[in-house]
Amino acid sequence: MILLDYHNVVVEETLQPLVSLEATALDSTVVDFDGVVYRISTPTLKTVIRFSLSWQCFNELVKWGANDMLKKYYGPYLCDEVESGYNLTLEFNLKELPEAKEDREELVNKLSLIKRNLLAQPFERAFTQQRQFEDENQPDPTPDLMQIQYREQEAIYIQAQHDRVTVIFSTLFKEETDKIFGKVFLQEFVDARRRPAIQNAPQVLYSNKEPPLEIRHLPELQSLGDNEEIGYVTFGQH
Repeated sequence: MILLDYHNVVVEETLQPLVSLEATALDSTVVDFDGVVYRISTPTLKTVIRFSLSWQCFNELVKWGANDMLKKYYGPYLCDEVESGYNLTLEFNLKELPEAKEDREELVNKLSLIKRNLLAQPFERAFTQQRQFEDENQPDPTPDLMQIQYREQEAIYIQAQHDRVTVIFSTLFKEETDKIFGKVFLQEFVDARRRPAIQNAPQVLYSNKEPPLEIRHLPELQSLGDNEEIGYVTFGQH
């Protein structure tokens, strides 16, 4: 089994000149597993490193609060002029970085976690909403249904309710072998909660073809009909 880190190791290694303050010519493109593209380059000077990111769901993440996070963690380095073909560009002048090496290492760590930090925003929004609904004792709240189309045919749906936060992942398996292994793997999430040691884990449901009730009304899902290639995994955290 491959255990993936939260951060992008290649991005972290490529950005080491930010830690060493060593002027280096860079022109690297890094593609992550879910279609995120990073470009790290020095287009003008070896002492100015440009970091750009492209992700098809970037605008959706901005809608649910990503800009506030970007300003908080990366504000001084955000560029008004974004590199062509990308959604976000940051620039770092080696001569203007923090003097303490520990601060520069922390900056590189934040950059390697930028995808995680972006995707965390709708989740944080949903948990904040759920606490508000609970504190205000709203029996019938009207929460946001946040849709993140992070891949071309796969999405994450996040919604706060009075007593829980529901997260739904749509999955797509086109190959017959993938369908078999995918269904077995996803069913394990459902069955795992029956074990005494992890009965406090979030409730998990898996459905094939039929969308969960929370998203069944969405027009794009209704048009899919009984598509056997698509499954839905629902996590409900009280």
